[in-house]
Amino acid sequence: MIDRILQASKSDARLLALLNEAREYAQIYLLAKDRKKGCEGTGELMTLREEFRDVIEKLGKYCGEKGCPCDINADDPDAAARTLRS
Repeated sequence: MIDRILQASKSDARLLALLNEAREYAQIYLLAKDRKKGCEGTGELMTLREEFRDVIEKLGKYCGEKGCPCDINADDPDAAARTLRS
């Protein structure tokens, strides 16, 4: 799934920047989620989740504009974060 985006990002600096930003947010989100086990409803974690979703949506929109398939789903930030972390 992420392989197509990685391939396309080799020749597209904007896509690479968006992908790197999404990966950074994924790492931050997962670290915060692990540290806040049992506190998933807290404001800080909810804010991080929303910010991460926004970044994924930007990446998806850009991929769509460039005709690059993007299967990363902003509706499931946990799965998206795990995908981007790998």
